[in-house]
Amino acid sequence: MFVDEVRVHLRSGDGGAGNTAFVKARGRPRGKPLGGSGGPGGDVIVVADAGVSTLLDYQHRPHRRAEAGTHGKGDMQHGRRGEDLLLPVPPGTVVRDAAGTIIADLAVAGQRVTVLKGGRGGLGNAGLAGPRRLAPNYSEQGEYGASAEFGFELKVVADAAIIGFPNAGKSTLIARVSAARPKIADYPFTTTVPNLGVVDVSGRRFVLADIPGLIEGAAAGKGLGHVFLRHVERCRALLFLLDPSPLQELSCARQLGILRDELRRHDPALAERPALVAVNKADLPEATAQVQALAAAGVEARLVSAVTGAGIEALMHALADLLGTLDRRGEGEGFILHRPVEEGFSIERVEGRWIVSGRRAERAVALDDLTKPEAADLAARRLARAGVDAELRRRGAVPGDEVQIGSIVFEFRDDFAEPPDAATPPD
Repeated sequence: MFVDEVRVHLRSGDGGAGNTAFVKARGRPRGKPLGGSGGPGGDVIVVADAGVSTLLDYQHRPHRRAEAGTHGKGDMQHGRRGEDLLLPVPPGTVVRDAAGTIIADLAVAGQRVTVLKGGRGGLGNAGLAGPRRLAPNYSEQGEYGASAEFGFELKVVADAAIIGFPNAGKSTLIARVSAARPKIADYPFTTTVPNLGVVDVSGRRFVLADIPGLIEGAAAGKGLGHVFLRHVERCRALLFLLDPSPLQELSCARQLGILRDELRRHDPALAERPALVAVNKADLPEATAQVQALAAAGVEARLVSAVTGAGIEALMHALADLLGTLDRRGEGEGFILHRPVEEGFSIERVEGRWIVSGRRAERAVALDDLTKPEAADLAARRLARAGVDAELRRRGAVPGDEVQIGSIVFEFRDDFAEPPDAATPPD
């Protein structure tokens, strides 16, 4: 089953917690700190894999998460990093965030993008030691991994696309010129997903895509046209296949005009894409007259028959010649990537309580026991350096107000001032 659009819910791995441990020696209840740091959580990475052709697996399992880092231990044993979560997708997949912004366009096999970073591992008390705290009796908790919803949208990667109305013979054509075996029947919309075939013309090879039939209004979504049209975007050339059958009711010239209009409405650049025009079903009496009518309108059209093969070899040679004059767009190009700037923090007042959100603020208070004076002092210094105290004062916070950061709730104090010669503790 071919699936070309899915929504997934992803989460990176949580960071492991740091450890609090000391050298044990008689008469020294707290010797040198030996607590190891926790390992960072695994990242979530999307990678274009030539061995994958559909997004079906993500439709069945849309929720994925990376492995968490392990906790630190005594004797300076640091936690292991969580294993990254690799998500293979077909080349040509566009990754979007929940707002629809493009994060990456993975056009070529092997390209990858990290969509979520794993949580930072918490420092053990050995990592927190410094000139001001020779033997801290606390450690950091690991940072939670990030979670978000993303959209994967596949746009097939082909050199040329066959464009036409339903029942024009597109599937029959691609089955004749390649090893592709699409479903073929005598009713409209037999093809509901793109079919790809590799065509070999005297040693010149190219990929041809059979795009499901388009109808008038396709760009507005009629007949799933907006879904089908996106698969044309990566193709370097187009092959319009027209149907002269009386059952079609529209002349070939009218069909061509509608198809070009729908491409233009979807993306104006598609209307300028190099193209060939062919009239299929050469055995029909109306076919020759339709070719002549197109010629009178200034359109060069080839008369072919996908069933008997008449004119097909010459058509494929002409398409190979056209592709030979065009740049191979998409190959070797870097992917589009918009890296979000890491947020600082935000503050809002909710029912009389100040709510502080943001990874830096949450990291500042992520210590294992804030009831210990040394740990509380470190958290206060971190919040002050991050500018949280100053912003709370600017917004009108007064001593005694409740402040919440993550799951931690405390009273705001306005009497903290860091000495100018104080050493900067690690974050």
